[in-house]
Amino acid sequence: MGFVAMDMNHKVGRRAALQKAAFGIGILLSAATAPRGPAQAQPAPLKLMILGDSITAGYGLPEAEAWPVKLEAALKAAGQSVRVIGAGVSGDTTAGGKARLDWALADAPDAVIVALGGNDGLRGLPPATSEANLDDILTRLKAKNLPVLLAGMLAPPNLGADYGRDFAATFQNLAKKHPEIVFYPFLLEGVAGEQALNQADRIHPNPDGVAEMVRRMMPAVRELLSKTRGA
Repeated sequence: MGFVAMDMNHKVGRRAALQKAAFGIGILLSAATAPRGPAQAQPAPLKLMILGDSITAGYGLPEAEAWPVKLEAALKAAGQSVRVIGAGVSGDTTAGGKARLDWALADAPDAVIVALGGNDGLRGLPPATSEANLDDILTRLKAKNLPVLLAGMLAPPNLGADYGRDFAATFQNLAKKHPEIVFYPFLLEGVAGEQALNQADRIHPNPDGVAEMVRRMMPAVRELLSKTRGA
């Protein structure tokens, strides 16, 4: 009988221990499966639109090597959550950019880079006309409270010194008239005229040229983004 009593006590103790362990596991499972509060929403990335021509459109390059794609990658590598929207149309002039501005703004950007004028210079269009078109674009963007970076251009040397001087002054005049913008005097600074950085046409940057563009423009682009809602 003594052995039976000891065996019974052992079984009762073991059963109690198992019940306690099961109770503890049930508490842990309940805690793990209990509904949690709403997750902390991550802010949407800033949207930076580039209103431009074939350089923005990535003429002659794989899509992954285009300027907007490389700029976005560089900004993300620098810790900035930015989506770059490439609103570039090959062959576009300042008049074309002016005509499609409202359509381009349907993407609701937080900031805009205006990179137009190269084709005006290639075609020898009157600098005063280019200036008026760009002025209209900048004025409309200002009315929408959008921070803007204006990228200047230079005319081909074969059009003569007078035309080149007047064409360059177009962008300088606009920078003075619109002091709120970020002004980057020459979009192709350090790239234009460098054979190793351009495609065979000597007009459009190759991948190395795009990388150099991005590297040189980064300080100005970051200044632009500092003016946005997400600064």
